[in-house]
Amino acid sequence: MINCQSQATDSVASQSEDRVAVLLAGYGEVQSYRDLNLYNQAATKYIAAQFVPIPEWLYPLAGKILALQDFYNFGVKHHQFISPENEIFEKQRLGIEAQLQNRWGNRVEVFKGFYFCKPFVQQVVADINQQGFQHLLIYPLLVVDSAFTGAIAVEQVNEVIAANAPENNPQHSPFKSVRYIPSFATEPAYVDLMVHQIESELNQPLVSSFFESRIGIILVVHGGPEKAKGLLTGVIDGQALSDAVRSQLQQRYPLISIGWVNHDTPFINWSQPDLKQAAKSLIKSGAQAILFKPLGWATENYETILDVEDVIQSLRPQYPDVTYVRLNCVNDDPDFLKIAAVWANPHIEAMLNTQQILIGTLNSTY
Repeated sequence: MINCQSQATDSVASQSEDRVAVLLAGYGEVQSYRDLNLYNQAATKYIAAQFVPIPEWLYPLAGKILALQDFYNFGVKHHQFISPENEIFEKQRLGIEAQLQNRWGNRVEVFKGFYFCKPFVQQVVADINQQGFQHLLIYPLLVVDSAFTGAIAVEQVNEVIAANAPENNPQHSPFKSVRYIPSFATEPAYVDLMVHQIESELNQPLVSSFFESRIGIILVVHGGPEKAKGLLTGVIDGQALSDAVRSQLQQRYPLISIGWVNHDTPFINWSQPDLKQAAKSLIKSGAQAILFKPLGWATENYETILDVEDVIQSLRPQYPDVTYVRLNCVNDDPDFLKIAAVWANPHIEAMLNTQQILIGTLNSTY
C-alpha cells in the first residue's frame, strides 16, 4: 500500500514537470545571397514539386537556376535587397512567448524554425526533443494555410520523428502529444485587426483627402495554381479572408478588390486578378488613390515589399495622377501577438490537462 502511494506520488511529480514546446514555423528568407541555391532547392522540393512533376535529381539544377534569377532580382534590380522577414519573425517569437509565459510560466517555451533556411524546422525539432519537452505544438505563422504551406511543417516534423524511431518500433514518437494550429485566416479577431489597420491608414492625411468612393483598396493575398494534383492551395482561405475584410469596409469604401500575388510558371494557370489587373480595374472605376494591404502574410517579406513595389512602379507611367500606398503586414503588432497567443492557449491546456487526467486516475486508484 505504502509503496503504491509512493509510486503514485513519484508519478505525479514526474507528470507535473511536463513542458510544451510551441514551434513557430515559417518560410524564412536568406540573409546571404550565397544561400540562395539551397533555399531554392528546398522550395522546389516542398512546394513546386507538389503541382509540377519534378524528378528529385533535378532539384539541384532548379535551385541554381532560381538562385540566379533571385540574385538578379534582389541584388541587381532591387539594390542588394535583404528581406526583413527573419528579424520580424524573431520579434513575433519573443512577443508570443512573453504572452504565453504570463499564463503558463516556464512550462511553455516558443521556438522558431524555417522551411528553407536556418534555423531549419528539422534541427529545431531535434533540439526541442533533446531539451526534454514532452509536447509539441506546431504553429505555422502563415495566415493562409494550405497543402503547400502549413503542411510543410508537419511533413518536416514527421521526418524528425521517423528518423529518431528505433528500428524495432517504427511507431515510436519522442513526444507524448503533437498538436497543430491550422490557418487563422478566417478567425474573427484577425479579420477585425486587418479592418482596424486599414481604417487607421485611411484616416492618414495622404489618403483621407480623397472622397471615399475614389479610394481603391487592394487586399493582397498569395495566389495559387488552379490545379495542384488534388491538393488544396491557399486560394480558398485567401478568398474567404478577403471577403470577410471587404464585407466590413465596402459600404463606406466601395472600390475594394482582391489582388493575388502570382509567380509565372509555364503551363500553370494562376488565380485572378493579379495585383496589376486589380489596380487597373479600380482605377478604371474612378479610384484616385490605391492602397495595397497584405492580408495573407503575418510577416513582411520580398513578396509583400518587392512584388507590390514593382506593380506600383509599372502603374505610375500609365496613371501618374494616382496616389499609391503600400501598407505593412501585421508583423509584431502587440495586438496581433496577444491574439496569436490566445489561439495557442487551448492547445497547450489540452496537452497539459491530458497529463493531469492521468495523474487523477492514478491517485484515485490508491
